[in-house]
Amino acid sequence: IKRHQSYETIKRPIEGFLAVIMFIILSPLFILIAILIKLTSSGPIIYRQLRVGRMGTKFTLYKFRTMKTDAEANGPQWSGKNDERITLIGKILRRTHLDEFIQLINIIKGDLSFVGPRPERPEFVKDLETTIPYYEIRHLIKPGLTGWAQINYRYGASINDSYQKLQYDIYYLKNRAAILDIAIIIRTVKLFFINIE
Repeated sequence: IKRHQSYETIKRPIEGFLAVIMFIILSPLFILIAILIKLTSSGPIIYRQLRVGRMGTKFTLYKFRTMKTDAEANGPQWSGKNDERITLIGKILRRTHLDEFIQLINIIKGDLSFVGPRPERPEFVKDLETTIPYYEIRHLIKPGLTGWAQINYRYGASINDSYQKLQYDIYYLKNRAAILDIAIIIRTVKLFFINIE
């Protein structure tokens, strides 16, 4: 970890600056998304959810709401690919990942990086840490909007998926550097355009 400290020190202010610029540029799109959500379903536009970040600290993650307001009436659940709780607009937002772009706010606040392990919910983390050996190692660094696991493994919706994704998270933890982050971001952009075709 120590040999990466200089990179982490430089990374934070650059990410904060880029996130502010991107938020300003994308603000018209955010307004359009907010209007569509409000017109097509009842409930809040922005969905706030507790997630686990660096060193196990909890933070509030922001997303455009893609589910019905009573989606978790029976408690926290893994979300599947064809989840019936997802709204019509929510399906489009998830398919294009536009629901996650509002997480630029989390990057500006310092909760997230552009690249890092996916932040999970405390309820799931508690179970995963007791089920998967060394799962907590992924919390040594700040979670990310995208990451090595996200671009190399399908959407995680089970404990087995989380185990497989942990292998990618550990690889990133050991090898993270500017060149790897740039490669992950470029590949993420490519996958974005593939998914919206």
